Amino acid sequence: MVKKLLIVAGVIGVAALVAKKIKASNDERALWHEATTSPDLR
Repeated sequence: MVKKLLIVAGVIGVAALVAKKIKASNDERALWHEATTSPDLR
């Protein structure tokens, strides 16, 4: 039983790290997009 809980906790931990990496990557991409596109001065 304890072994199953450790496995589940490990899987959840890895999933959280992956989600954090993906969010950081998307945030950085959005920041670069904002920084490198010319402003709309209409």
